[in-house]
Amino acid sequence: MRIQPKFKSIYTKSLIASFLFTLGFSSNAQDQSLSDLKDFKITIEKTDNELKMKSSEGSAWIDLSFNLANNKPQAIDEYGMTQLEKVSTYKDPKLADYLFTITRTKDGITLTGIEGTAWKELSFPLTKNGKQVIDQFGMRD
Repeated sequence: MRIQPKFKSIYTKSLIASFLFTLGFSSNAQDQSLSDLKDFKITIEKTDNELKMKSSEGSAWIDLSFNLANNKPQAIDEYGMTQLEKVSTYKDPKLADYLFTITRTKDGITLTGIEGTAWKELSFPLTKNGKQVIDQFGMRD
């Protein structure tokens, strides 16, 4: 069976319109979730024996420092160091609502975003006394 040229044109236009509508809907849904993220800014520093973190925005804490064995994750939220099974349910509207784990690796740092981040995982090299700034969208200068 051969499709008539007029019908084929209508069919093609309908397919294109459906595709664009679907694409626009999913983009708006993604933009909406990204716009829900609250700002936070954290500087991570690696020293000989510990990790130091300094929050300049979006957190109740200012400075954290802790020893962390390689490949052992530590959960961090807007209130500081926590355990994944004991995350605070209190949400302060003045703070960013985030939760991630930080893991010291042989070559650097791996972060796993659990809540309040646009990223799921960030991995980067971090030398002794090296610093890296992160926020809700990823690594920053």
